[in-house]
Amino acid sequence: MTEQNFSSMRTAMVESQLRTSAVDDQRVIAVMAKVPREDYVPAERRAMTYVDRPIPLDGDRALNPPLVTGRLLKEADVQAGEKVLLIGAATGYSAALLAELGAQVTAVEVEGGAEIAVPGVTVVRGPLAAGASAGAPYDVLFIDGAVEEVPAALVQQLVDGGRVVTGVVERGVARLCSGRAVAGVLGLASLADMEMVVLPGFAAPEQFVF
Repeated sequence: MTEQNFSSMRTAMVESQLRTSAVDDQRVIAVMAKVPREDYVPAERRAMTYVDRPIPLDGDRALNPPLVTGRLLKEADVQAGEKVLLIGAATGYSAALLAELGAQVTAVEVEGGAEIAVPGVTVVRGPLAAGASAGAPYDVLFIDGAVEEVPAALVQQLVDGGRVVTGVVERGVARLCSGRAVAGVLGLASLADMEMVVLPGFAAPEQFVF
């Protein structure tokens, strides 16, 4: 597939997936129209690059659909110079978009995950739920997928009033959520049900029933 074909598909993605689905931040539109998503998709799956579905990766990981990425970016409202902790970096696509928005990005991905090579982005390998405390505090926590619970360890790595965007799995349904951490307490609001990648290592503690 040629570069021109990918460019045309990228334009179609912006017009048919983003603009029609509440992604109305012009900065987000601009960076998603600019950054070649195909560069962050395994060669054997590049035909799927701009399809609005998760793209499987090695190691039981996957790349979120473009619409999910766009909504997360819109809700994060990242400003140039802000420090962003990106959890679940996958191949580095979201990291590249955040960097293009001017953020200082620390991207966390599990050991053995896909290679990530994004200029200006600090990559940390290890458990996703542990974050990257060495670079704290962060202005924004950007969890690139759905989790059952946002660990306190991640919330504690934010500045007071830091913003959080994530997906939350509730009764088998993934919901896009955003909120803030104030005095170490996270408050999240549910925005929309979405098909999102579920990240490993975020299971909520089992509840005892008496």
